[in-house]
Amino acid sequence: MIVALPFQIYHLTHSSLAVGLLGLFEIIPILLIAFAAGAAADAWDRRRTVLVTEVAMCLAIAVLIANSLLSHPNLWVVYGAATALAAFDALQGPSLTALMPRLVPKDELPAATALTSLRSTASMTVGPAIAGILIATIGVTGAYGVDAMTCIAGLGALWLMRAVPPPSDAERPSMERILEGLSYARGRPELMGTYLVDIVAMFFGMPTALFPALAVRFGGPSVLGALMAAPAVGSFLAVATSGWTKHIRRQGLGVALAALAWGVAIVLFGLSPSLVPALVFLALAGAADMISGIFRSTIWNVTIPDALRGRLAGIEMVSYSIGPALGDVESGTVGTLFSVPVAIVSGGVLCVLGTIALSAALPSLLRFDVRQYGEKTAA
Repeated sequence: MIVALPFQIYHLTHSSLAVGLLGLFEIIPILLIAFAAGAAADAWDRRRTVLVTEVAMCLAIAVLIANSLLSHPNLWVVYGAATALAAFDALQGPSLTALMPRLVPKDELPAATALTSLRSTASMTVGPAIAGILIATIGVTGAYGVDAMTCIAGLGALWLMRAVPPPSDAERPSMERILEGLSYARGRPELMGTYLVDIVAMFFGMPTALFPALAVRFGGPSVLGALMAAPAVGSFLAVATSGWTKHIRRQGLGVALAALAWGVAIVLFGLSPSLVPALVFLALAGAADMISGIFRSTIWNVTIPDALRGRLAGIEMVSYSIGPALGDVESGTVGTLFSVPVAIVSGGVLCVLGTIALSAALPSLLRFDVRQYGEKTAA
């Protein structure tokens, strides 16, 4: 889906700005729904919420398939289905994220986070590459069809999973509950730091909207799949060798350094003269993002009580969704007004500068020590 949607939009419009607007259509429902979905995750059966939203996603994919079969597919249907998918993902995300602390002992959370990241990066590594090949061979409709089949397979796995009911004293979702979660996050500078650093890094340094234009220059749909997969390859390698991260005490400092590395890698990606170095630097960027993600997830999981986990997962979802989505709009706009390389390089530079500024403004993030916090919690 992350390959087929931008490819189809670029094929219909030949505009990087139109591809960038996809991010705007996706972020609006996330902003409207994620906080309420977080409150619901603390009050409802989390497994049931994930199951219902997965069914809804399958239906949205069916709409995309039907539209792609038309002699002249409608752009507004593509945007509409993408908006619906983002809305269902916003409903699902907090419940899915909040499942882990209920299933895994606290001392095993870093390892569980790494395994979850390994699963997601493995799919992101293979998926985009396969999607590019599918689009090149059987078209966008075939790619959507394969995605629908994987969605159905996911439903089967969820059906076999046991229920995860909320605590007996859980309160009904309400604005008061949402504000309680926001107040908790606001009172934890280390949490706010993880959210803000990730937003800045992804807003300025995530040039996904420019990949279709780059693919045309470098070789076509199969190249688009390679560009989409390259960051995941780096993420996969990073998580596969991530055992060293459990020995890092200053997890917040690790988040900041990884964000800086991401920005530098994106600058080098934008300066790449050909496909091979471009893929290498994208992989390095993905590795940096994964290390940052491991540190961020560990901070979130050890500092947030289960009673607030769903609501804070809603905030987390906004933080890691708003940056890439708005980043698509930003990079697509700059790429249209100036050029694709200018958009990529300037975004990487601004990512580095923004991370430095946030690190200076939030010293508590850099001082955060996971093991020290754990000792206080145990006491």
